[in-house]
Amino acid sequence: MAKNRTRRDDNQRRHLAYLAARLMAEEGVQDYASAKLKAARQAGLGDAQSLPDNREIEAALREYQGLYQSEDQPAHLRRLREVAVKVMRQFAPFRPMLVGAVLTGTANQFSEVTLQLFADDAKSVALFLVNGRMRFDQDEKRVRIGDDWVDVPRFFLEVDGAPVALSVYGPQDEHAIARPRPESEGRQRARLAEVEALLAT
Repeated sequence: MAKNRTRRDDNQRRHLAYLAARLMAEEGVQDYASAKLKAARQAGLGDAQSLPDNREIEAALREYQGLYQSEDQPAHLRRLREVAVKVMRQFAPFRPMLVGAVLTGTANQFSEVTLQLFADDAKSVALFLVNGRMRFDQDEKRVRIGDDWVDVPRFFLEVDGAPVALSVYGPQDEHAIARPRPESEGRQRARLAEVEALLAT
């Protein structure tokens, strides 16, 4: 009986992962959490224990893009990585790291270039943007760093027609953020040289 239940749960997780992947690929849902919850609602399910994890959704997204977006998605990805390199060079004083779909390779026409910067305070990044005559919006996002929750300032701008999000962390956060999470697979963050190497391959 337990075996049948497990098989049913596995099938449900695969189905939800596929639905979440389709939402990200076709409707522009940006993050895994939103995609899986929306997929569960579409399927009429509310059991959080049966929801797929981020790795399952990412695998489904790669499969979906390989099947249905194999002509367009690589071009979108390359363009966004080119923008990432340009912005990372520009913001080199803040030791930028690329994160998210542009790094992992699942970025599409809806994706933004997401960078983490490190500065003594967010005002120095704002001043850098103002001095560079760059138009931007600003907000904050609550994120977990180690055992603590902190409000991280974020700046949003457009570079060569692509949306770019800059999250500003303190210098003391750099080591904690750069440390790989044990439950994650693959590259999570990349410095400029690594992104340049991705473009070269």
